[in-house]
Amino acid sequence: MRCQQAWKNCVRAAAALGHAAAQAALGQWLLDGHGMDKDAAQAVQWFLKSAAQGHPMGMNMAGRCLENGWGTEPDLFAAVAWYKKAASLGLDAGLYNLANQLAAGHSVPQDHAAALQLYRQAADQGHAKSMTKIGRYYEDGVVVEQDRDAAFFCYQEGAQGGDFRGQFNYASMLAERGRLAEALEWLAKVPLTATKAYLEKTGALLQQSGNAEFQRVGTLFLVHAGG
Repeated sequence: MRCQQAWKNCVRAAAALGHAAAQAALGQWLLDGHGMDKDAAQAVQWFLKSAAQGHPMGMNMAGRCLENGWGTEPDLFAAVAWYKKAASLGLDAGLYNLANQLAAGHSVPQDHAAALQLYRQAADQGHAKSMTKIGRYYEDGVVVEQDRDAAFFCYQEGAQGGDFRGQFNYASMLAERGRLAEALEWLAKVPLTATKAYLEKTGALLQQSGNAEFQRVGTLFLVHAGG
C-alpha cells in the first residue's frame, strides 16, 4: 500500500513538473477513480496539458473527454482534431476513435472506406476493437465484398483480444454454426467488460431467442446492467 501511494505521489510530482506521460497517467487515474476520487474536470485538464506536449495518449484521451463531455462541454469537432493528431502519430486508439467518427459521419463527412483503412492500421497493431469493427464490414458487405468467413475470423480475433463486442458477435456466429457450447462460453465473458447500454441492448436480443439457454443469458445480461 505504501509503495502504491509513493508511486502515485511520484506521478503527481512528475505531472506537476510537466512530464507528459505522467500527466496522461494522472488524468486516467482521475477519470477512472484509480486510487483517488474521480474528478473528470481535473482529468481533462491533465490530458490537455499532456496533449499540448505531443503525447499521443494525452491527445486521444483529450478527444475522448471532449467527445463524451467528461469533465467538459462536449465538442465533437475539437475531439476529432485531437484524434487526428493521435492517429497521425500512429496510436492505435487514436486511429480507432478517428475511424469511429468517419464511420458515424456526425462530426465529419461519412467515409466508410477511410474508416476501414484506419481500423486496419489499428488492427495491425493488435487493437482488438478494430478487429471487431473490420468484422462488421465483412459481415454487412460495406465497402468490401460480403464475406462471413472473414467476419468470423475478425470477430474471433476481437473476442480473443478482450473486446466485448467481438465476444458477442463471435458467439453469435458460433451459434449459427451449431457450436452452442462455445457460444455460451464466450457470452459469459461479455458482462465482464461490457457497458451497461450494450448489456441492455444485447440482453433484450438474447431474450427474444428461441433457445432457452440464450434467453437465460439475456436475463443475466440485464441483471448485470441493472447492477
